[in-house]
Amino acid sequence: MADLASRECVPCRGGVPPMNGAEILGLLQELSGWEAVEEHHLKKSYTFKNFRESLEFVNRVSQIAEEQGHHPNICFGWGRAEITIYTHKIDGLTESDFILAAKIDAMSVPPAVAGG
Repeated sequence: MADLASRECVPCRGGVPPMNGAEILGLLQELSGWEAVEEHHLKKSYTFKNFRESLEFVNRVSQIAEEQGHHPNICFGWGRAEITIYTHKIDGLTESDFILAAKIDAMSVPPAVAGG
């Protein structure tokens, strides 16, 4: 994960095929707790002690997303957050999706429990 987390997301201009099969499985092995759903998007759930910790986590994810110019879908509420990542321009997965996932996991936040 450290290798992916140290890389930068590359803007997708479209016109490239989304990743599939072995490409996805290879990069997925470098992440912890993320799942590839129908070879279309990455998803991971987190749990927290309260709403404040959930919000702080979402705000930190938002900062990383802005820095990288790559924005996940985020759903959160009291004690939980779910992150969904894919490259909207091609409606599928690119390497940048895995990089963003690794960066999210590498950030320093209050302890969270990843769930499925």
